[in-house]
Amino acid sequence: MELKRVVVTGFGAITPIGNNAQEYWENLVKGVSGAAPITLFDSTNFKTKFACEVKNFNPLDHFEKKEAKKMDRNTQLGVVAAREAVSHSRIIEDQVDKNRVGVIWGSGIGGLETFETEVLGWANSNNIPRFNPFFIPKMIADITPGQISMEYGFHGPNYATVSACASSANALIDAKMLLQLGKADIIVCGGSEAAVTASGMGGFNALMALSTRNNDYKTASRPFDKDRDGFVLGEGAGCIILEEYEHAVKRGATIYAELSGGGLSADAYHMTAPHPEGLGAYLVMKNCLDDAGLTPDEIDHINMHGTSTPLGDIAESNAIAKLLGEHAYDIQINSTKSMTGHLLGAAGVIEAIAAIGTIIHGIVPPTINHFTDDENIDSRLDFTFNHAVEKDVKVAMSNTFGFGGHNACVLFKKL
Repeated sequence: MELKRVVVTGFGAITPIGNNAQEYWENLVKGVSGAAPITLFDSTNFKTKFACEVKNFNPLDHFEKKEAKKMDRNTQLGVVAAREAVSHSRIIEDQVDKNRVGVIWGSGIGGLETFETEVLGWANSNNIPRFNPFFIPKMIADITPGQISMEYGFHGPNYATVSACASSANALIDAKMLLQLGKADIIVCGGSEAAVTASGMGGFNALMALSTRNNDYKTASRPFDKDRDGFVLGEGAGCIILEEYEHAVKRGATIYAELSGGGLSADAYHMTAPHPEGLGAYLVMKNCLDDAGLTPDEIDHINMHGTSTPLGDIAESNAIAKLLGEHAYDIQINSTKSMTGHLLGAAGVIEAIAAIGTIIHGIVPPTINHFTDDENIDSRLDFTFNHAVEKDVKVAMSNTFGFGGHNACVLFKKL
């Protein structure tokens, strides 16, 4: 059976550095940091008092009050990103067959704010079980694709992928496979996360995973820097419209890139730490290249997972050097988490959008906040430190790795 080709025909984003895809891209290129003091809850007693929040987001600018109250912030952000992507792709105006349009969405945690509010409310209620009737549907991770399908009447495949920080990259790969097999014509896919809450920050602080650079929060996310001390928690959502190539051509859609490769692997090593030799990272990139039918020397750019954690940055850098050999020193690699922070389940899709942007615009955004080289990281690798670089990118790869050892990699090609 000959597999169908899959292309990108639209995208949308709401992130800590831009409330739409265009603003997000422009601020990536400028090297804007999204880190700021936390406003979503009182962080006075927390080790980390800053995060990469979405700025100037008022749900009532996007939803009727009654509608907004039925959605966790996670879902609100997801629906907003999906609306932009659907509009960008013009699939509604072109009156596509909605029975052949699916929605696949990733979230590592789901409605954490709702869960926290409801459980704390019960804990303070003298053991009287008074829960909001929307508690469960607001909390569950799969409600966002459900809400998106209900808004547009999309009757195709509809579900959520949950693989920690790899969740939305998994959504892209699942969508690709379904489209290749002819199970749908179009899939609205992406991810969202809204974990900047007391329990989210407290939990990651307890793991000692977050930066505590409270007096220098703008530069706290510093992937590959010797003095990195953990990631910066972010929130937001991204959405990509994936479409079967012939279907896109027939309706005259604008095609931005081809999703030609998707790879998956597991570290099978530790709950939170990466394999020290980058085994899972190497395997997932190799699997992605094999899926695309490409060789390592055809890669022009890699958007790394690059979280700014002491162990993760070393393991991934070593894996790239192992996979690409000498060619690793000829390409631009970067970590856009230096600007957005780590959006957990939404990281994969917003970084995929950044990778697509390099193909469209011929610019690789920088890895900001680099001050001191780490002797444990190969200095011959070009991490695009501190300034964007113009480059003709024909093939771009994006890595996303999650707690539990979940690894996902996607590869986009210029058409």
